[in-house]
Amino acid sequence: MFELIKSWYQDKFSDPDSVTLLLLLVFTGTMLYFFGSFVIPVLVALVIAYLLDWPVTRLQRVLPSRIMATNIVMLGFVGLVLALMLVIVPVLWSQTSNLVQEAPSMIEKGKDYLLHLPDTYPNLISVQQVQNIVAAVESKVVALGELIVSVSLTSIKDLVAWLIYLILVPLLVFFMLKDKVPLTAGIKQLIPKDRKLITQVWEEMDHQIMNYIRGKVIEIVIVGGASFIAFAVLELRYAALLGTLVGLSVLIPFIGAALVTIPVAAVALFQFGIAPEFWTILIVYGIIQALDGNLLVPLLFSEAVDLNPVYIIVAVLFFGGLWGFWGVFFAIPLASLVKALGNAWSTSHKNLKAKEV
Repeated sequence: MFELIKSWYQDKFSDPDSVTLLLLLVFTGTMLYFFGSFVIPVLVALVIAYLLDWPVTRLQRVLPSRIMATNIVMLGFVGLVLALMLVIVPVLWSQTSNLVQEAPSMIEKGKDYLLHLPDTYPNLISVQQVQNIVAAVESKVVALGELIVSVSLTSIKDLVAWLIYLILVPLLVFFMLKDKVPLTAGIKQLIPKDRKLITQVWEEMDHQIMNYIRGKVIEIVIVGGASFIAFAVLELRYAALLGTLVGLSVLIPFIGAALVTIPVAAVALFQFGIAPEFWTILIVYGIIQALDGNLLVPLLFSEAVDLNPVYIIVAVLFFGGLWGFWGVFFAIPLASLVKALGNAWSTSHKNLKAKEV
């Protein structure tokens, strides 16, 4: 067994570049795991700066300086964020509050519907089964209520954290964009000289990450906007809230679409009952999800994602468990990074063998 591990190590890490790549990966992963919560503003700013670097670079070609391009892009970005906060967030907050207030009556209607199921379908479900289901739902509702109370008690602390983010993150983004060249040069000085594989992995990932982030933003806007329009046309209540949830659900491949189906179906059921309107909403929602998965995703991510769905689901569960929302958001790029690392080490091994021959 020891000889097998030794042989594998010699095959993969005989090249100094491979060792450098491994050490950098272990160091970065360790720092993020233990200190990730302390540098979340920096990570968020890094993601935003990476996304905004594309328009800054394009503007820099027609403007005299990078500072001017950075100022224009930052003004546009801050204006967009403020517009969203002043226009969309109040609507979502209002609809969420109304939904929370109406939730008890919706739960009572659902409970009454379940209790009448044995009379309607006596051969399929019994009274005892219904009582067990009702008891389980009630326990979940109580647990959810306790969670809401605990979250409200810590809301002041979270509000302070968000205020800090609103100040620090834009400043970090601005200086990351303005001083990209000296910051990049400083990072290169910290990396060992044997970094051929690091450069190879970065070049492979750079294009994929940019395409993924840009594609994800476009997908959220298209899917969320289409869902909102469809729900509004069909006169479904809480259309803006449900449309936003559907749009954000694309952040979690496969799982998100299944989870967001529950609130969409529940609201439609309690508003219309088992009526043609209910089935129409479900059919339209299913069409939107089908078009997203079979048309929009291949169109947006054909160059960025080349992974088996099993790997994607495992990556979502693993990285989401480690880093929460950001782990879920970057699950696919991180899985692609693992694949790129495997390709880099395999390439290094082949090149080393070729030199020996």
